[in-house]
Amino acid sequence: MVERWEAIIAGDDDSVQALFTGRLRSMKKIFDEEALRYHEEGRRGKIEVVPTKSTVTQRDLSLAYSPGVAVPCLEIARNPIDVYRYTAKGNLVGVISNGTAVLGLGNIGALASKPVMEGKGVLFKRFADLDVFDIEIDEEDPEAFIATVKRLEPTFGAINLEDIKAPESFEIESRLQAEMNIPVFHDDQHGTAIISGAALLNALQLTGRKIEEAKVIFSGAGAAAIGVARLWVQLGVRKENMILTDSKGVIYRGRSERMDPTKEEFAAHTDRRTLAEAMAGADVLVGLSVAGIVSAEMLRSMAADPIVFALANPDPEIGYDEAKAARRDVIVATGRSDYPNQVNNVLGFPFIFRGALDVRATQINDQMKLACVHALAELAKEDVPDSVLKAYDRSELRFGREYLIPKPLDSRVLLRVPPAVARAAMKSGVAQQPIEDFHAYERRLERIISRRLDLMRDLKDRARSNPKRVVFPEGEHEKILRTAKILVDEGIARPILLARRERILPRLAELDLSEEAVEIIEVADARRSKRYAAELHQRRRRDGLTREAARDRIRSKNYFATMMVELGEADGLISGLTHNYSHTIRPALEVIGVGAGFQRVSGAFVLALKDRVLFLADTTVNIEPTAQDLAEIAIQTARLAKNFVRPRVAMISFSDFGSNTHPSARRMRRATAIAKQRAAELSLDIEIDGEMQADTAIVRSIMKADYPWSDLSDAANVLVFPELNSANAAYKLIWGLTDAEAMGPILLGMAKPVHVLQRSAEVTDIVNMATFCVVEAQMRGKSADEMEG
Repeated sequence: MVERWEAIIAGDDDSVQALFTGRLRSMKKIFDEEALRYHEEGRRGKIEVVPTKSTVTQRDLSLAYSPGVAVPCLEIARNPIDVYRYTAKGNLVGVISNGTAVLGLGNIGALASKPVMEGKGVLFKRFADLDVFDIEIDEEDPEAFIATVKRLEPTFGAINLEDIKAPESFEIESRLQAEMNIPVFHDDQHGTAIISGAALLNALQLTGRKIEEAKVIFSGAGAAAIGVARLWVQLGVRKENMILTDSKGVIYRGRSERMDPTKEEFAAHTDRRTLAEAMAGADVLVGLSVAGIVSAEMLRSMAADPIVFALANPDPEIGYDEAKAARRDVIVATGRSDYPNQVNNVLGFPFIFRGALDVRATQINDQMKLACVHALAELAKEDVPDSVLKAYDRSELRFGREYLIPKPLDSRVLLRVPPAVARAAMKSGVAQQPIEDFHAYERRLERIISRRLDLMRDLKDRARSNPKRVVFPEGEHEKILRTAKILVDEGIARPILLARRERILPRLAELDLSEEAVEIIEVADARRSKRYAAELHQRRRRDGLTREAARDRIRSKNYFATMMVELGEADGLISGLTHNYSHTIRPALEVIGVGAGFQRVSGAFVLALKDRVLFLADTTVNIEPTAQDLAEIAIQTARLAKNFVRPRVAMISFSDFGSNTHPSARRMRRATAIAKQRAAELSLDIEIDGEMQADTAIVRSIMKADYPWSDLSDAANVLVFPELNSANAAYKLIWGLTDAEAMGPILLGMAKPVHVLQRSAEVTDIVNMATFCVVEAQMRGKSADEMEG
């Protein structure tokens, strides 16, 4: 039996090998069938054309086409630059191929390459909101191909060449770059160079090497390898420290077999003739060749802390696990998503084109490529958002040997790379339309990623103007520590962490967050705890709270934190990651209480939809509110909405302005009257009306057609529901059935800023809640100053 297991482990058992082979074939068959279904089911292929303007009425159609379309045509004829004003050219990329080098499939022809080109279009749209027409040209002659692509210049803002075999691809790209006045970029040449360049910079930093001293070996000398070598020279690698190899061995000076001008460019002065010989003592290996060409023994011959980029797909030159087994000190990157450090071109091309098109660049030059390299390298050193960790099913990602470059699904790449590329284009003189306001440009990019980011930008700017002290009772929680790092780095708030110092100091050091940047308070602090307990007893003794009970409660971090806020030793409080809602809110209600003029608190959600922002209340607190309660909820939510929009409050019912006399409808009518009176007393610049049905509230045409006399000037943006059931269901339905982004719940009506997190909150959510907290504290401070004045 032991011999049987040894044979299995060694792979010498024919029956076991046959079983594994059979399973692999079965898995491949299943995957292949799934891939075919993916492309065939529903609308065939992966892309469609969607109008960006209304086409509902006859007038719409007459504007979209004849006769209205003649007007922009004449304007463009008079002033050709207006093509960017009246058409989609400025956001349109041509993905063009002749199918001569498709993935690892070789020369399969233009027609068979179409699924790949459609897929490229999907990536442009998904990651950078760029539109694509894929063009497959059935032509292998470089001259004819160049002539065809040149004739497409009026159509596109930029050209992405794809899957064209070397060496023809070098001539095609260089000629088109020289002869066209729009960017032309061969991603197979430059994409891998850019992404691997970012990985190289960080790997060299981690291993303490200088780039000009690094000895770099290439396995492969095709378009991708030459592109990498050229860009790495721009980064600082010295050409004399490079050796390229191909299927015939080392590319050296004087070699005649299978040479061409691009290989001659990197022919080395060396007596080494094989890949194995070249690798001995090398610092870096770049594999852009074939699977399995590098052995463990070859890897062991490299210098200490070797850097290996084994980028052949789908199987690398040496497998990740094999490399790690051969050298514990090796840093490995591959082209595969199932291992760390995936070198994936999607980190580059969508964002490079975005930046190039946004300044109307005439080309994508070396300065723009290098800007992308450095932006990616720096982003890898920042804290990784929870959304990225969740996408990759990881609990943690930190800059290091297994995280050299950002993950492809990290949306922050869109906020870092295009501005860097645009600035480089402007600085190098190829930008025809320079960006004047990068702050506004970054907001535009944020809207591509998330409407929530755009909403929060102004609020964060306000918070930065006067950061306040925010106490976090759960100060030892990893998410809170990462939140504190962001709040400090962005200048949004001054975090106070309730935590044991020895527990969090090591993690603060890892986050590069100095102890001076945050305030750490231990609940076990006897003097502070004694003072807080005495104060709590003084306030609650006629509610049955004994001294001993007060001391017990202060041992709870939530009670401790609420006393800090109440006594002015913190400006706001955020908690709830590890406790349920009621457990978190109860101390705040007992210690801080509701605000002046209010009887209750309430909870609201903010929903950012594609074309509007909605504020829904009460979604969390009041189960069956009275008319007075509903009026308070309306005022509280309108005050929240004023941070973003001019509030238009609709009191929601199943009745429209008295159409039904049910008690629930009458209650909403009374609530509307009370809310209007309260708003007038408080001099709030808001609109309130009701009771009304939900469609009346949010569909402008219904309101204008049937109720033109309504006090709402446009569709409502604040929706107050008659009870918790309907409010909670409404927000969850909108959130679940649309692409709405939710923020909340936001606690309203407290005497001082207190906010309760959902237990599933991500770091981004906590940062947003802290921003709300700071701005609320600023407003309360301003009101207090005005009253004193």
